[in-house]
Amino acid sequence: MSVRIGARGLALRAVAVLAGGSLVLAGCTRNTEDTAPTAEKVEVEKVDAIAAKLPDKIKQSGTLVVGVNVPYQPNEYKDGSGKIVGYDVDLMDAVASVLGVRADYQESDFEKIIPSIQAGTYDVGMSSMTDTKEREQTVDFVDYFSAGIQWAQQPGKPVDPNNACGKRVAVQRTTIEETEDVPNKSKACEAAGKPKIDMVAFDEQSAAATALALGQVDAMSADSPVTAYAIKRNPDQIEAAGPLFESQPYGWPVPKGAPLGPVLREAVQHLIDSGAYRKIAENWGVQEGAITEATINGAVR
Repeated sequence: MSVRIGARGLALRAVAVLAGGSLVLAGCTRNTEDTAPTAEKVEVEKVDAIAAKLPDKIKQSGTLVVGVNVPYQPNEYKDGSGKIVGYDVDLMDAVASVLGVRADYQESDFEKIIPSIQAGTYDVGMSSMTDTKEREQTVDFVDYFSAGIQWAQQPGKPVDPNNACGKRVAVQRTTIEETEDVPNKSKACEAAGKPKIDMVAFDEQSAAATALALGQVDAMSADSPVTAYAIKRNPDQIEAAGPLFESQPYGWPVPKGAPLGPVLREAVQHLIDSGAYRKIAENWGVQEGAITEATINGAVR
């Protein structure tokens, strides 16, 4: 999966939205997207056998304190009313329901989430964080999703990500698409005596998606849930180009060796087995990254 330098995974600030036949950009400066629809909530019941395994502190408070960094649509961002919503939110809410507690989302700078978990400020982190071997040295990860790089193109205008020589490709600045994915593919083109890729970098993902939808670029390279959601929102303007590659797990960090990790893993597995997990993923258009087995510390590298 793509890991933004010093950050969660791939950066996404907002996704382009089609409304009334015209492309509308989100108000990302307020960490909200007023026009973004939220998905239907999936109702989940408490499972006493799993809830009984919660640490006493969380069980007695009835609250699971979750450190979160926004915006990162569609996983976690603020709607027009300022409420934190998204795929991750719906999944964590479902886990909380299984455990018979309430998820209390507290905003944080991304880089402060893991130290705050180690300090006991948060019970768990939730910010589309890639589970890596390095991060596993300080916290455990409850892995709940598989993300990778997914290119996109305009319908009827195919682009091969592995042979995009001479194409204009949109990326968001500071992501691994800008620093590694597209540059490496461009170098391969030049090594083969072909034209390099014309990479077009934008400060916001919304601008990259808009450029593709309007035909100003030939393709877009982004994180797989980002691309999936852009396609869901703009099915007539954007479609997937090539397969998903370089997959790595998203995980929720918890204190190293903490009993909470196995309980969260069991709750996620219950949601997978019951079908609620799949429904939540489908509601947000990110089902391609759905997993069939929840794990702890499943980092690829």
